[in-house]
Amino acid sequence: MYKRCVSRMLLQRRVNNSYINRKTNTSRAYAAKSLMNMERSFFTRKFESITDIKWRVNNVKRGYCFCQSRAFAMTSDDYSHFTLPNNQPVVALECETAFNALTTKEKLYAHYLSQAAWNGGLIVLIQTSVESPLIFALLYSLFSAEPIADLKKSALAAGVTEDEFTAFLVYTAGFLSNAGNYKSFGDSKIVPNLKKTKFEAIVKVSKAYSQSSQDVQSLWDKVEARLYSLNDRAKSLGLGDKGTTTYFSANCTTEDADLVNRFMQSKGLESYNARCFKTVQPATDAGKKGSVTYEIRLASVMTEDDPKITLPEETFEESKFRVTRGDYSKLLIPVVDNLRKAKEYASNETEKQMLDKYIGHFSSGSLNEHKDGSRFWIKDKGPAIETYIGFIETYRDPAGQRGEFEGFVAMVNSEMSQKFTTLVNRAEELLKKLPWGQDFEKDEFLRPDFTSLDVLTFAGSGIPAGINIPNYDEIRQSEGFKNVSLGNVIPANMKQDVIPFLSDEDQVLLNKFRIQSFEVQVGLHELLGHGSGKLFRKLPSDKFNFDIERVKNPLNGEPITKYFNEGETYDSKFGAMGSTYEECRAEAVGLYLSLEKDIIKIFGYEGQDADDIIYVNWLSLLWNGCAKALEMYQPSTKKWLQAHSQARYVLLRVCLEAGEGLINVVESEPGKNLRIVLDRSKIATVGKTAIGQFLTKLQVYKSTGDVEAAKAMYDKYSEVPESGFKPWALWRKIVLDHKQPRKIFVQSNTFVNSDASKPLSGVTLKNYEPTFDGLIESWVDRFPSTEVTTTLLELWAKDQKYFSE
Repeated sequence: MYKRCVSRMLLQRRVNNSYINRKTNTSRAYAAKSLMNMERSFFTRKFESITDIKWRVNNVKRGYCFCQSRAFAMTSDDYSHFTLPNNQPVVALECETAFNALTTKEKLYAHYLSQAAWNGGLIVLIQTSVESPLIFALLYSLFSAEPIADLKKSALAAGVTEDEFTAFLVYTAGFLSNAGNYKSFGDSKIVPNLKKTKFEAIVKVSKAYSQSSQDVQSLWDKVEARLYSLNDRAKSLGLGDKGTTTYFSANCTTEDADLVNRFMQSKGLESYNARCFKTVQPATDAGKKGSVTYEIRLASVMTEDDPKITLPEETFEESKFRVTRGDYSKLLIPVVDNLRKAKEYASNETEKQMLDKYIGHFSSGSLNEHKDGSRFWIKDKGPAIETYIGFIETYRDPAGQRGEFEGFVAMVNSEMSQKFTTLVNRAEELLKKLPWGQDFEKDEFLRPDFTSLDVLTFAGSGIPAGINIPNYDEIRQSEGFKNVSLGNVIPANMKQDVIPFLSDEDQVLLNKFRIQSFEVQVGLHELLGHGSGKLFRKLPSDKFNFDIERVKNPLNGEPITKYFNEGETYDSKFGAMGSTYEECRAEAVGLYLSLEKDIIKIFGYEGQDADDIIYVNWLSLLWNGCAKALEMYQPSTKKWLQAHSQARYVLLRVCLEAGEGLINVVESEPGKNLRIVLDRSKIATVGKTAIGQFLTKLQVYKSTGDVEAAKAMYDKYSEVPESGFKPWALWRKIVLDHKQPRKIFVQSNTFVNSDASKPLSGVTLKNYEPTFDGLIESWVDRFPSTEVTTTLLELWAKDQKYFSE
């Protein structure tokens, strides 16, 4: 009762005083509504059981409030989830040694590939949110017009504090590194951590504003509302009332996405390089339905129709569909131009053919061209410069079908690559150790190239630690793939002094072996996780790619009755769940096989060090499943915002369910702290059995395309309950209280030293300080022409009608 009364007084104060709290963004109207709901719920609440009553009473004793005003408190907790702190860590992505070891020809090849990647990376702004291109244009205009020191001097003179200007720089750095105003890891919105009035003050004292006040004011007027908006749809990426997206027009729902998926399947098409725009024409006659038209727009330089790629309007399930092209056209022109320049410095015919296909893909919109380019990429074994570019990962499409633009350029780290090569050479032997049996494994393991790379350029919304590509099922299953570990990303991203929720002893071990264990996990995750497992398919003429008479389901001993039909892919069948489900399978493979001492020996560790690395690998992943993953859960929509985080939480739940003292999570200080304890003596027994059984289910459901069973199981472990044995929803607040910001990477730029007298001019690598100023400077240098903002604004205006609310 005391908690309720205090909460009620705080709300009443907001109503009476018209008080607005900047941190919670809570207005008088919201407080009044919360107060009314609290009064209503307090007198109507019914408890379902004695257990529920006991749980709620205990939580009151521990400092939790179960009244309606708790929603108000959670709003306060959650606001920090949408801002970046002024002590946001920034680290440099070191690549100078590897770059300097390249020949001049290789440096030029890397330079033009990087230019293609960075220019294409601007597409991600359009893919992220409606306002991101406008925010980029605004920030670019400010920082390209004058040095940061000059802008700061003007801002301080206008009454902006040091902390507020730092917050402005932090927001800019976070926006640029995520290629938009939503986090690449978690999909939650990023809002400035300073008052709107102060943000506006900085804009209006800038040199850009004094030089072109009308243009800058127009940009500010367009973005100011969306910049700070945290209404339910704005909080995270999603479809319909679950969030915001530009992969679909604003009037699309999950039902629309499903219908579009059925249409694409009926045509044998995939959506990697597409977006969907829905228009509704009202009925002209009373009592009749209006007409609905879906435009499937492919990314390409060319805009005119081509009967080999586009499709004229037709009716499908009572709606009209047409396939067009020309999305992002002007942004793709410099991508194509730079790929053509890079081709001049390619080291072999395979690389030239690969680039020709990529050029064809971006020019025409043909996905088959990109698939053919990926085939040549797979054949390009052991290059000095590794690269991949296109619409690749589907994590951020709410329907799990459309790829975000991504391009990377990197140099091979020979020493670490040799360890991965040894792992590849033993892959066929190691795959037999997986728990699902040979019938569920590919008929032939297609040995991939597996290299450790020092990244020069990674354009997109974020930089992963490892990649297994291409993502096209037909290529991965029958032709092969490549694995890459981004070697200079891992150590830069893993440094952490204080690790919450662990004993001092475990913290010491984690800091000592975390990088080494993660390199092992990445190797197993990418090569034997994503690279393993067979999809059962029905082929033409009622044939199958497996022995349907002999193969049995290991979960029930029954014949196989489910499989992928013609035209179905993993992405189209598993949809939005597909990414996290597959990441969970790959992470589980890493845990399971890391118990093999001969695998750890490949990476150079034996004896006690090997034992510690195995322990740290399991501890690190399961710790992530609690201490990091819950940051990526959104209670208001009961939605997970990040595929890997959900996967690690699921694996933690699986290990907790195994019991026998394998792992435990307890509230060590009520409402303040948790303690995670893993019994290393039970990892190889209880842990291996639990993960092995779970892995078998994951693979069987994937192989057979049994989405219903997969979803039922995965949803069960993905639940974040507020009550019971482990009240994860309540513990999420504790996790947020201990949250540490993810690191932001500053990447280098390359510049060609123009000398007409030399056939091969040199290339200069420019590094930047790992500071907010350094990161912003790197982006200004990256795009020396204001033409990029002109193009972004033009594309924004073209599509605005589909996203106006």
